[in-house]
Amino acid sequence: MTDSASPGHRVRPRQPRRSGDDSVPQAPGPRLTAAIVIPVKDDARLLERCLFALRSQTVAADEIIVVDNNSSDDSAEVAAAFGARVIPCAQPGIPAAAATGYDAAQADLILRLDADCIPPATWVEEVFAAFRTQPEISAFTGNARFIDGPVGCRRWAAGLYLGAYATLTSPALGHRPLFGSNLAMRRDAWTAVRAHVHYDDSELHDDLDLAYHLGREHRLGTLLGEPMGISMRPFSDLRSFRRRVRRGFRTVVIHWPDDFPPRRWRHLRSRAEGRILTTTGGSA
Repeated sequence: MTDSASPGHRVRPRQPRRSGDDSVPQAPGPRLTAAIVIPVKDDARLLERCLFALRSQTVAADEIIVVDNNSSDDSAEVAAAFGARVIPCAQPGIPAAAATGYDAAQADLILRLDADCIPPATWVEEVFAAFRTQPEISAFTGNARFIDGPVGCRRWAAGLYLGAYATLTSPALGHRPLFGSNLAMRRDAWTAVRAHVHYDDSELHDDLDLAYHLGREHRLGTLLGEPMGISMRPFSDLRSFRRRVRRGFRTVVIHWPDDFPPRRWRHLRSRAEGRILTTTGGSA
């Protein structure tokens, strides 16, 4: 595949500004730092493409963490060649690999994408801007576009996929879901929920599970700006698609009865009412 972000092109990437650089506009207060987490398993060539795109960011993250989930290829070597910190995760599954990366991050913000993603050049910069201007938000999730598959159906297929995901999960959650290919959260928010996420179950959608736990007590927001480039690979065959659907249902049901929809809705409504009373000077 030929792409402007591909390492096959002899394009000299722009020098990204560091998040702590004085040339990067920041709101008053302590400067924010960011770590990017990428779980990977046997995706060396796609990881290389992703890291090449991250090298071309208008504002660089402070650290890139690649979690090697028992790869049999040279994914770890590729990550190291790009200067990423490589952390092994022996426990199989994306939930375990993602949680391992989040735990390793020491920055104020944790950004997450997948090895087969191509982030827009302004992704990190837009994440910083979102958290600075909306300090009440604990996690943001953004939009996506397909970068492979039939050209004529990429736009509508991405809209259908993300629209269906939000439509099917929002009623169960009581709010919008998080999307693991384009996700950012405050490290203190992760610290607050890390003991409750189901990282030991490889048959869950880790981003949906995270949305359940963050959404109970934290506010989630929408990351505006350019969509994340994602792959159609998970939908390349019916068996893979069925497995994703099955994982989705499992992720929802495993949170019952505590987060059975009517019960969760009542909790979220009470929390929102308490927040309104607090901001208007009443007592919650």
